[in-house]
Amino acid sequence: MASKLAPKLAPKRRIVAGVDSSTQSCKVVTVDADTGELLQLRSAPHPDGTSVDPQHWWDAFVAAGGTDLDGVSALGVSAQQHGMVALDDRGNAVHNALLWNDVRSAPQAAALVQKYGAQMWADEIGVVPVASFTITKLAWLAENRPELAARVDQVLLPHDWLTWNILGRPAEAVTDRSDASGTGYFSAHTNEYRPDLLRAALGRDARLPRVLAPSERAGVTPQGIVVSAGAGDNASAALGLGIGEGDVVVSIGTSGTVFASTAARISDPSGAVAGFADATGHQLPLLATINGARTLVATARMLGVDIERFGELALAAPIDAEGLLMLPYLDGERTPNLPGATGSLTGMRRSTMTPEHLAQASVLGLVCSLADALDSLRGQGVSVRRVILIGGGSQSPAVQKIAADVFGVPVVLPRPGEYVALGAARQAAWALDGGADFPAWPLEIARELEPAAGSGSGGADWALAVRANYAASRAGIYGV
Repeated sequence: MASKLAPKLAPKRRIVAGVDSSTQSCKVVTVDADTGELLQLRSAPHPDGTSVDPQHWWDAFVAAGGTDLDGVSALGVSAQQHGMVALDDRGNAVHNALLWNDVRSAPQAAALVQKYGAQMWADEIGVVPVASFTITKLAWLAENRPELAARVDQVLLPHDWLTWNILGRPAEAVTDRSDASGTGYFSAHTNEYRPDLLRAALGRDARLPRVLAPSERAGVTPQGIVVSAGAGDNASAALGLGIGEGDVVVSIGTSGTVFASTAARISDPSGAVAGFADATGHQLPLLATINGARTLVATARMLGVDIERFGELALAAPIDAEGLLMLPYLDGERTPNLPGATGSLTGMRRSTMTPEHLAQASVLGLVCSLADALDSLRGQGVSVRRVILIGGGSQSPAVQKIAADVFGVPVVLPRPGEYVALGAARQAAWALDGGADFPAWPLEIARELEPAAGSGSGGADWALAVRANYAASRAGIYGV
């Protein structure tokens, strides 16, 4: 008599969640922990401004479904870097959080560099202070609102603050290396805080969050959800993309960023390359440009066309715009450090003063500025095997047409996705498994671009000539 076997039950799907609390919004994704499949995305906006009550972040987290995670086993939080969340001994903010894009602390940044020297900051901390970094904002608070600075009990970053609230505000807050490395009082080289630098800025000691290992758990919520260490937004994007040695991410959004994960020690006294830590135990050297995709939008507006027509014009022009070139410093620039710069158009002749040439000139200028940032990474010993091109500007066919030739290496375009939130979810899966093997989620590639062969190193001859023209124009106008 044949035995009756009970039907096999499909294994229960393990679900993790990732949070991206950015300047503009809070996004919450749920993801299959074993495959990386995106299951759901919800979002809620943040208020505009560079100085924000942190309570708005919690309200957006709730509105995006962050407290309604039935079936979720683990949660990871990523957020905008550098923001100053200064709390009193009751856990209340003594001042609105000053965000990364709040530049009121520029004088304090300059004073800190002058006091200790750029070489010390680069060698011992990994970054040279600019107005974005937390330490400069604490110095601003001490100088301009000393009565509030005197009430500061602990200092957190946006992702620390959200994690702390998710866990019910425990006695000890936590952070991770990636976010701590953007404060200015944590060394990415020694993995230790520098309380002497914190005191120099704030004028007194303050409690700081404990720094967790990349796969360590921050805690468990009352609902039994494991919470991971979390990360800064760029480090989380690197996790979401699964980058390795030789991969460099070039993101063309409102601004531009160029970063990589590497074991190399970064020390750049010029301040161009910020020696941040990543969320895996390595370094995350990063450069940022102020002028990203907005360069293309501004040129389209000047030409009186929409961005789609702008792209058509650029594609119709000779690939090198016949020598017409834009230095795209329309809002000043951070890389190179030219805050007072303006945009420039060089190589103008009657034959090149056409809408097509102008559109292509702005595309060339944008991509050349990012290629310069890529060269700065190479100068720090970072291997550049391929570029992973992301961000809204990466979807421009005109950008895609020239990117591999100008960068001089293969370029891959992943399918558009929420890679910061995905990285937070991936870290959550890592913590859920107790820090075992990093989750092997596939990266879906939409397009691969190869540089054309040329007689010179690094790509096509036309691209080398354009980059030489760009460098000569920049040096002739600004001396750098």
